[in-house]
Amino acid sequence: MSKHIKGGEFLIKETTSDSIFITEDFNEEQQMMKESIIEFIDREVWPFKDRFEQKDYAFTKEMMTKAGEMGLLGVAVPEEYGGMGMGFVSTMLVCDYMSGASGSLSTAYGAHTGIGTMPIVMYGTEEQKQKYVPKLASGEWFGAYCLTEPGAGSDANSGKTKAVLSDDGKYYNITGQKMWISNAGFCSLMIVFARIEDDKNITSFIVEYDPNNPNGITLGEEEHKLGIRASSTRQVFFDNTKVPVENMLAGRGEGFKIALNSLNIGRIKLSVACSDAGRRAITESVKYANERIQFKTPIAQFGAIKNKLAEMSAKTYCSSAATYRAASDIQNKINELKAGGLTHQEAELKGVEEFAIECALLKVYGSEAIQFITDEGIQIFGGMGFSEDTPMESAWRDARIARIYEGTNEINRLLSVSMLLKRAFKGKIDLMTPAMAVANDLMAIPSFETPDYSVLFAEEKEILAKLKKAFLMIAGSAVQKYTTKLGEEQQLVMAAAEMMIEIYIAESAILKTEKLVSKTSEDACEGQIAMVKLNLFNAVEKIGTKGKEALYSFTEGDEQRMMLMGLKRFTKYTNFPNIINLRKIIADKVIEENSYCF
Repeated sequence: MSKHIKGGEFLIKETTSDSIFITEDFNEEQQMMKESIIEFIDREVWPFKDRFEQKDYAFTKEMMTKAGEMGLLGVAVPEEYGGMGMGFVSTMLVCDYMSGASGSLSTAYGAHTGIGTMPIVMYGTEEQKQKYVPKLASGEWFGAYCLTEPGAGSDANSGKTKAVLSDDGKYYNITGQKMWISNAGFCSLMIVFARIEDDKNITSFIVEYDPNNPNGITLGEEEHKLGIRASSTRQVFFDNTKVPVENMLAGRGEGFKIALNSLNIGRIKLSVACSDAGRRAITESVKYANERIQFKTPIAQFGAIKNKLAEMSAKTYCSSAATYRAASDIQNKINELKAGGLTHQEAELKGVEEFAIECALLKVYGSEAIQFITDEGIQIFGGMGFSEDTPMESAWRDARIARIYEGTNEINRLLSVSMLLKRAFKGKIDLMTPAMAVANDLMAIPSFETPDYSVLFAEEKEILAKLKKAFLMIAGSAVQKYTTKLGEEQQLVMAAAEMMIEIYIAESAILKTEKLVSKTSEDACEGQIAMVKLNLFNAVEKIGTKGKEALYSFTEGDEQRMMLMGLKRFTKYTNFPNIINLRKIIADKVIEENSYCF
């Protein structure tokens, strides 16, 4: 039996703080790696942000080449294929700090190291891995991922690109059109998805690209985009492109599976990619707020600005806490599967798949957090924030794509609930027993005893447990009413997903901070404690609103009245926190340090 939590079990099991990973647990090697990446970004990238905004695609490629020379493109690649063979948490760390300065570099890095390289590492034959992966790990070659088509976006398996076997059986001839292909302008290798005959599922191929010998491949012009302006994004056209049969990746019809599993990894990495972007946006905002004088006072001292800095900081802190918690859970699962006899590649695939729910939730929260943070950053800068001369304008534009790629946030919300229910129906987690217990709890007389909240986070943990009950009450009742047709009620499902997201983020932040306090002291963690309490208050408010929205949509009469009373009980504080004071504590820390300091 596994001693570790399963994917989705956070809703029904209590997790202890000593069982989770926090960034303060980075070992010496990880800490050194973090510092070297920050030094590289601060020296080579941050001072030249304007080159990205001027659509200097060559500069993006140059930075990617330098990252390859530092070994940063091969962190997740096994050593036998020229990589560093580091664990999942370390790959997240590198993605985090490589991604904060520019969305253009972040996208190029994520596309290459993730969907451009890992499908071969995960699914390739030994021959394919030996031939291609070392070149990708070193940066000698760059990778692109050709899945999206004009008529196939979220419905990835509906692509019309065709692969036809040649008469001599040695080649597939690929014909079709792909769009929004990151790194297309400087890649040497493409992972291309095409359909063979009338197969139900698409098939994946490794396609080499040499502009001097294009082999039927034509690139469209660079797309002119709202953000990530120096991320090379082009259409790719295939006209009887000859691909050797040995370049099929995995088996015939396995492409859709590759696409889905690639997205799982991409989602959690996108979440962590938003973390350092948030830290940098907050740091730039507070520096400006400390320097900008109005009414003979730095605007950082105004309550309206402190409100913004506090909320921005809390979102960044809580998102990072949840992302590294999930990364460590994935790492633990990978280690467990490897110990059970699976290869590293098989273990990593199944490890990430186990926590696909959490990956989807994190992608939504992280991408929406960075949009909020950069938007508030513009507001703090005021009129200057709207100018290209300050960093907020480009950060806000770069952030916008995060809610679209790796599956839109709407798709990810819907997926998170459907994956949870699928796991429950398959018996992988037991949702119905605790859901029935909540139903019985609704009929019970509530306790009127005065609880003891003298221990740190005692009330917060009790509230968190009640929020889980609120979700189980609503989800359990909705499943009973709609059964297998629940997926058709998209607005209801999205409300349930919103509740899941807030629960996971709030719990992660509580556990991280509790562990941090055990390493230091409550006084040393005053700002972190305040962020946890502020975030939980916001979560309770949101869950109350979304819970009502859900209940009004499918209940009526006595059932509705009873469940609304239950929701009110499950979103009730005994001691309401002083939210304004919490924001002041957080903001004062950031203002004093003149940077994001958590």
